[in-house]
Amino acid sequence: MRTEKNNKRTFKEKSTGKPWTGKSETKKYADKKKPEFKKNVTKKTDQKKPEGKKNEGKKEERKKSAGKSLCPVHGRCGGCQLLDIPYKDQLKQKQTQVTKLLKPYCSVEKIVGMENPFHYRNKVHAVFGHKKDGTVISGIYQEGTHFIVPVDECLIEDQRADAIIRDIRGLLKSFKIKTYNEDTGYGLFRHVLIRTGYHSGQIMVVLVLGSPILPSKNNFVKALRKLHPEITTIVLNVNGQKTSMILGEKETVLYGKGYIEDELCGKIFRISSKSFYQVNPVQTEKLYGKAIELAGLTGKERVIDAYCGIGTIGLIASDKAKEVISVELNPDAVRDAIVNAKRNGIKNVRFYHNDAGVFMRQMAEAGEHADVVFMDPPRSGSDEKFLSSVLTLKPEKIVYVSCEPTTLARDLKYLTKHGYKAVRAVPFDMFPATEHVETVCLLGKRKPDTTVKLSVDMEDYYRIKDGKDEE
Repeated sequence: MRTEKNNKRTFKEKSTGKPWTGKSETKKYADKKKPEFKKNVTKKTDQKKPEGKKNEGKKEERKKSAGKSLCPVHGRCGGCQLLDIPYKDQLKQKQTQVTKLLKPYCSVEKIVGMENPFHYRNKVHAVFGHKKDGTVISGIYQEGTHFIVPVDECLIEDQRADAIIRDIRGLLKSFKIKTYNEDTGYGLFRHVLIRTGYHSGQIMVVLVLGSPILPSKNNFVKALRKLHPEITTIVLNVNGQKTSMILGEKETVLYGKGYIEDELCGKIFRISSKSFYQVNPVQTEKLYGKAIELAGLTGKERVIDAYCGIGTIGLIASDKAKEVISVELNPDAVRDAIVNAKRNGIKNVRFYHNDAGVFMRQMAEAGEHADVVFMDPPRSGSDEKFLSSVLTLKPEKIVYVSCEPTTLARDLKYLTKHGYKAVRAVPFDMFPATEHVETVCLLGKRKPDTTVKLSVDMEDYYRIKDGKDEE
């Protein structure tokens, strides 16, 4: 799921909490030397081990058996359609869905689930408003509406982010800052967006206002930092448009660097407010690891990372590829991607600010080629124009990372009709408690069918052998 400009994705992105166990979630990379972060970064060894996680799971199961929902706003919020279904049944449902859709094209392996499917989202968004009596509220839009459902804490959001949002509500009252009214256009404070680093512990708070002026700005920042010293950067984003988009174009850094960093598959990534970054870091490491494994890189390949975002897949794959060409339409993401390559000392990756489909057609017209194409499109999938541009390069392998199995099946239908064969598919539960499921699928070039030619050749052979050749 990839290019995200102004939170273009339709699903509700949440945040992750601290690691749930004292052990690394990514054993595959456990033996690698981990790069050190700069100041304001909490070392993993300094983090307190979460208490009672197993007991917490049993407590939730007892609530289910008592007929109570785990969440007081479940059914109104619309964000967690499967929350009250036992997790093993959630996985079974998603496995069945992916298998049914992809059965005509390839085998589907067992879905990769989570050990603890709670508080996994590293990105939290809250919309702000007020009741008729003036009380400030924050939460999310009820599904299909712009009615705000008040939310204090969410079972799939980072708990630190929820606490910060609650305290910002209190500060708005103290500083007498009015919340924005969509109907009248009156008011100032619209949204809060929080991004957290799973391994680094860094936290970014983005305050989205209807105008660039925040009353008592310096005092507001000091008050927020006093309540939450763990915050590493605060950004003021201006969105003065009557739009459903969360973020506007203009930003000002009020505190810190204006971005956070986090580690993924042994690489350090810079994450800004507008850049796409997968919302579930534990599952992302597994997903990307599998995608690169399926590509079967040997160090000789020329790789294209379409919809590259901040460069995650391409930079992780660079260790095993000869050359990586990464393409992204979002300029903010491209800037982060270039910084990420330098930050990790990677020199065999080039980034291009362009539409990936247009770029690949231009490559083909110039006589260029690619051995492997990684594609990670948004939920709507890829259109025929993009897929045809992939075909012009004639890569030996296509690794398709999908966040919507329906559109994946649709795109596989097109690709398998035009010279490719789906080989394997592996689903990953990136979004527990929701209906969404991520899938990585490997496609390879279909070998030319020589059956007919062979039968004709053998017929000629026997005709000549028996002396019946007409010539």
